[in-house]
Amino acid sequence: MSALHHLAFRTHQLEALVSFYTELFGFPIARDERPRAVWCDLGGAVLMIERADEGEVVTGRARDVVIFAGEPAEFRDRLRAREVREDGATDFTVYVRDPDGRRVGVSRYPLSSQQSDDLSNYLSKA
Repeated sequence: MSALHHLAFRTHQLEALVSFYTELFGFPIARDERPRAVWCDLGGAVLMIERADEGEVVTGRARDVVIFAGEPAEFRDRLRAREVREDGATDFTVYVRDPDGRRVGVSRYPLSSQQSDDLSNYLSKA
């Protein structure tokens, strides 16, 4: 196993979630099977936004978090333009809540060894 294949978010608010991830995060639609599902292209993986069954409990305020790679400053600009409130931030990551209450965000936190070296240099100068 080497990479993320897909994420699947179940929702009772399909249109709201599709708008949230396509407009705020800028993910293009890869497959549209409304009213059942919409898939967003994550550049090598897929975010599947699927209509939940009637009576199905949708996760909401769980402690899980999904973070997408990107530039937090640019994401903050998108948040302000759409009047979306932040749900916290660090030096590398900005968090928000999606319409179902999932905590999601954008981060530039370094993960590779080169990125780790860059992080060490950054922190040593702070």
